[in-house]
Amino acid sequence: MPSISNKGRNMPESPIRKLVPFAEAAVKKGKKIYQLNIGQPDIETPKAALDAVKNNDIDVLSYSHSAGFVSYRTKLAKYYHKNDIPVDAEDIIITTGGSEALLFAMGSITDPGDEVIIPEPFYANYNGFATASGVDIVPIKGSIEDNFSLPAISEFEKLITNKTKAILLCNPGNPTGYLYTRDEIQQLADLAIKHDLFIVADEVYREFAYDGVKHHSIMSIPGLDQNAIMVDSVSKRYSMCGARIGCLVSKNKEVMIAAMKFAQARLSPPTFAQIAAEAALDTPDEYFEEVNKEYTERRNLLIEGLEQIPGVKVAKPKGAFYCIAELPIENADKFAQWLLEDFQYNGETVMVAPANGFYSTPNTGMNQVRIAYVLKKENLEKAIEILKIALEEYNK
Repeated sequence: MPSISNKGRNMPESPIRKLVPFAEAAVKKGKKIYQLNIGQPDIETPKAALDAVKNNDIDVLSYSHSAGFVSYRTKLAKYYHKNDIPVDAEDIIITTGGSEALLFAMGSITDPGDEVIIPEPFYANYNGFATASGVDIVPIKGSIEDNFSLPAISEFEKLITNKTKAILLCNPGNPTGYLYTRDEIQQLADLAIKHDLFIVADEVYREFAYDGVKHHSIMSIPGLDQNAIMVDSVSKRYSMCGARIGCLVSKNKEVMIAAMKFAQARLSPPTFAQIAAEAALDTPDEYFEEVNKEYTERRNLLIEGLEQIPGVKVAKPKGAFYCIAELPIENADKFAQWLLEDFQYNGETVMVAPANGFYSTPNTGMNQVRIAYVLKKENLEKAIEILKIALEEYNK
């Protein structure tokens, strides 16, 4: 019988989605599940984006330019300038989600066997993108005690070898919610210049910054033009996860020429989704003010609730809509499955994402979970209560 590839065997499962069969079985049994496991916002998509598709009179649904609509890229560049990111339309390639932008970035700057340093815990699919690209992830561990702030630059330098091509970070962080300071971004920039490395910054949660703290883009650092690559997406910003529109941004012409070859090989990003994404750029600032206010309240409710559960330790996020919580258990995988299969409180349970899948270091984060606070506040309160009762019962 023919065998599949080693790459196929080694491709990691999503820690976010691998529990779905258990959730489906629980729903069939009549359980209600509060889903804290997946970052699917419940905020309404801006009406302008939806109307742009509904009211379009396209006769032929044709390819777009491989880099995406010129009109969209031009408008997107204006949005970036407004956010202190000085890029032009030619510095942008529209992609099928931020995921494709990350694949294009890895394909353009690494060869099989090269290394990318990533602070962990990190977005679980970075493991998958690295496997698909033949790249080795070199993790540098953050600590829940300091909210997963940037590890010391000296620790980064210890990991740099002749195979190191880039440092990859998510800012604000998924799964940690950590928002890097200007000083931390500058330290990474100085390190990248010193060792001739790329910095790939996944900035899809840029608008989600709380407590008056400002987001600092890698693209706004002077002197870093040839080292900086930004990944972005409309998924979370406009609650448009299903649009699958993102972009790759860099002022390094060699990187963009290489990335364009990958873009041409997949022909073009989806047309209707680009129409929606371009229209979404007209969303007024008030939309984000309301969204941030809502997520700040949800974060406060969640963190305060978790801190009152005996044995739970939680990092307080400054951005995005996730947190890492350390639970008084040994194995979060088993606990998460138990929640779905064997536990209920008044016919209800919760679904969490075990955090070990967000680490590259084996057997790390085994007692941690990622929680997404994308539920309405009254549902978050119920979910916290259920989690507290579940932990008490689980530990009997």
